[in-house]
Amino acid sequence: MNQVMNDAQRDCAPDLGALPLGEVARSHPQALGLLRSLRLDYCCGGARTLREAAAERGLDLQQLQRDIAGLRPQTDEAPRQPAQLTVYIRQRFHDAHRAELPELARLARKVERVHAGHPQLPQGLGALLERALQELSEHMDKEEQILFPMMQRAVPGMRLDAPIQRMRAEHDDHAQLLAALRRVTSDAVAPDGACNSWRALYAGVARFTDDLVRHIHLENNVLFPAFEAGLRA
Repeated sequence: MNQVMNDAQRDCAPDLGALPLGEVARSHPQALGLLRSLRLDYCCGGARTLREAAAERGLDLQQLQRDIAGLRPQTDEAPRQPAQLTVYIRQRFHDAHRAELPELARLARKVERVHAGHPQLPQGLGALLERALQELSEHMDKEEQILFPMMQRAVPGMRLDAPIQRMRAEHDDHAQLLAALRRVTSDAVAPDGACNSWRALYAGVARFTDDLVRHIHLENNVLFPAFEAGLRA
């Protein structure tokens, strides 16, 4: 009976093709992992429709919609109220980035040194992670010291278009960092015979990239629109 109901639900799946990727991610949080695995950029590329993004990736739109409809709904732990969401983002993502990136950079330097000459060496990964730490630290400081306090003090109808546009532009820069990390690490897939340090490094890079994608998604697609269109009462 459950299987029949699931099949019926998939057959009656809503047409998501015309929706921006950011809206699909916001309304179907259970699909975030699927979208990431298919390289559908819902954080910085969230303005494109699902149909456009699927076409660019050569994906079957109807099958993709059925796959999304067939996922088990889940509760998104992130709060939706903007002031609470700023606190959640700082505690869940800002603090994690600051704690993880220095150790990942140190480990990358070690792997580059110990395995110099290996054909699949992630050359330059340490420097790339140090750059990520610097750029993200500056970005997060601006949010915590300027933008987030403004949002927490906001009155209904208040708009913060200018500072948000700046943060969105920096998110686009972060997306380029993510692409570089994927390229240098071959999608964080360690080569056969890699040592424990190398495998731990790539596991950490994968966790960081997943966190950063989710971090940017929550800001670009959930938090920022509330203040670009006017805070809804």
